[in-house]
Amino acid sequence: MAGEAQDDCLFCKIVAGDVPATVVRETETTVAFRDINPQAPTHVLVIPKAHYPDAASLAAAEPGIAADVLREAGEVAAEEKAESYRIVFNTGAGAGQTVFHTHAHVLGGRGLQWPPG
Repeated sequence: MAGEAQDDCLFCKIVAGDVPATVVRETETTVAFRDINPQAPTHVLVIPKAHYPDAASLAAAEPGIAADVLREAGEVAAEEKAESYRIVFNTGAGAGQTVFHTHAHVLGGRGLQWPPG
């Protein structure tokens, strides 16, 4: 069920402390940690602590927490001193989503091309 931790979700396990991660920020509603396969010098994932499979379902159910994720993405970029950065939400396997728990990729620290890929 949306909002409830899922036993088979990697990110739910990170939130619970069952799987280690390099956490860079944490709030009441979000956790930000370094991506294990970084695509830029700054590559941090910001996730809601509650489980929602994608950004659209999070925004529909909990717009305040969706805003928290975006706010924290900006805070991560500022702390990482990324003057220019990109916030990416992949939705669905065809878009590259591999963990079906909403997460924002904060990418920066190098030039980013457009279109992204």
